[in-house]
Amino acid sequence: MRLMIAGGGGFRVPLVYRALASGAFAGLVSELVLFDVDPDRLRAITAVLRAMPESDCGAAGGPTSGPNAGAKAPAVHTTTSLPEALAGTDLVFAAIRPGGTAGRIRDERVAQDLGLLGQETTGAGGISYALRTIPEMLHLARQMREFCPDAWLINFTNPAGMVTEALLPVLGRQVIGICDSAGGLVHRAARAAGLTLPDGTLDGVDYYGLNHLGWLHRLESGGQDLLPALLSDAAALSTFEEGRLFPQPFLQDLGALPNEYLYYYYQRDSAAAAMRAMAQTRGESIHHQQAELYPRLASAGAEAYTLWDAARRSREEGYLAEARTHGEQRDEDDLAGGGYEHVALAVMRALAGAGDAQLILNTPNTLPSGPGGATAPGGTTPEPAIPGLPADAVVEVPCTVTPDGAVPLTQSAPGPEQLTLLQRVKEVERLTVRAATHGDRAAAVDAFGRHPLVDSPALGAQLMAGYEHAFPALRGLWRG
Repeated sequence: MRLMIAGGGGFRVPLVYRALASGAFAGLVSELVLFDVDPDRLRAITAVLRAMPESDCGAAGGPTSGPNAGAKAPAVHTTTSLPEALAGTDLVFAAIRPGGTAGRIRDERVAQDLGLLGQETTGAGGISYALRTIPEMLHLARQMREFCPDAWLINFTNPAGMVTEALLPVLGRQVIGICDSAGGLVHRAARAAGLTLPDGTLDGVDYYGLNHLGWLHRLESGGQDLLPALLSDAAALSTFEEGRLFPQPFLQDLGALPNEYLYYYYQRDSAAAAMRAMAQTRGESIHHQQAELYPRLASAGAEAYTLWDAARRSREEGYLAEARTHGEQRDEDDLAGGGYEHVALAVMRALAGAGDAQLILNTPNTLPSGPGGATAPGGTTPEPAIPGLPADAVVEVPCTVTPDGAVPLTQSAPGPEQLTLLQRVKEVERLTVRAATHGDRAAAVDAFGRHPLVDSPALGAQLMAGYEHAFPALRGLWRG
């Protein structure tokens, strides 16, 4: 199988290669093509891959033990030509960032300067990010239709839910959105409850939401829901990230475990204040780190992997730092890596026919129509995975992945407060997609103003003006 990574000079690419070169995913991909618009970034990441130690990647001969013993690590090619990268490709994994980390700084700062929460995927910053990213991803999807029409697109490009929804008219079922935060929550909660979830199954798990906006509602074992007991156990909750983010009485009253990004909704004011009190934004921290790191990697030789891995760990330690105001440390398992790339490769393996898998993914609320579309077995129209949301809206729910694609599994109906929030954020997402795909500036202004973390038409107009000033090219998107 030939896999192309769009954003092949990205910081996390070595994690994908490491997973492909050893362990459960070894042998899945024979050729890995790294595409990026920046040749210097490609050189830096290639240096990291070459310096990766045998203990991490199994060397060129692959793992020496286990079911994939002897499987070879994929051959790696790099290119700055998109047609060359796509030709003959079976799977595309997209993780691009138009504007780079410098753009992320502006996404965060424009909102913060207006007294709002400044975060790259949530609230105003997420809308700005989507307006820049969706046109680039639509170009990629159309090029896929020309050069590799049968290929699947696994999308990690943020904001993953909005980007995935924007691509459906072009790719239909052949695009699947991924994120590691929901699956990570489920597995951390299961460990805290004393439950081991077998790989590839989510039996007994009820999770519903949108990307970066979801709740674990049920965690069943042997016919018993373990979640209520977990939510009433302050000591058990304190053993994992999401359990520490929210007060235990609040979680018990809620009757669910929120995704970590709901911290920005449930504790909006304290989150915004903590961000303003920090010496630099998360985007500034990452930008400075990468600006210093990438030039060193390309010429570091055998030390390139060590330099990269130290930077990766430092980056993980700073994740959601605004929520850890008392010096709390992230769990060692969270710092080790192995999240999003394992989700992506598990999807790829199931699509390749190596066994069905159940994963939490971004996919239409029901099976879509259009290019590559299908109906449920027997020609029936399936029930929405999340009752109360549009059938064609992209949601984040457990899915079964087969060679035919991802099938969303019906979840429990959200409570009234959760459903109201989901409906409102989905309305904002669809306005944003409309703005980015049709050049509708009024829809973009409306999206900013209607978002629950903004909630002001006047601020919506100020945000639009602020982002147009920060990103002058944005004005070229609008029609009429």
